Amino acid sequence: MTPYGKVAQAAIASMSLLAERYSPDQPCRLNSRQIGENRKLSQAIVAKVLTTLSQIGLVTGSPGPGGGYALARAPKEISLMEVVAPFDRLDSTLVCPFGEGWCGHGPQCPLHEQLDALRQRITNFLEQTTLEQFEGVDSSELSSVPLMNLE
Repeated sequence: MTPYGKVAQAAIASMSLLAERYSPDQPCRLNSRQIGENRKLSQAIVAKVLTTLSQIGLVTGSPGPGGGYALARAPKEISLMEVVAPFDRLDSTLVCPFGEGWCGHGPQCPLHEQLDALRQRITNFLEQTTLEQFEGVDSSELSSVPLMNLE
């Protein structure tokens, strides 16, 4: 379970693969097809994600044969929040069960404090976790690794 949508999940999946293959000496470039196949994602979604991430300077793109995308900075310098932020507003993903705009305009709902605490833990996790977690990992050897620990 993640608190953000499928496009943000695809962004993390794409960036994590680029981090796995990262080398400061010789950038490993992967195209949207390669990333999509590796992460079992739609090539169209990956292409959209990479275009956006390129526009904000998280990846660099190179067209043509042998081209593709690579991280623009070292994995330890890119937080998951930077990757997720262009695709999702986390403040709107955990909404009051009584409906949008309820809390803060009257009595708080019974879950307000718990939802607020969860939102803060998610924000802290995304801000403090970098792509360095994926650097040098061979995802083909992993059976299942949870992406988020909110404890």
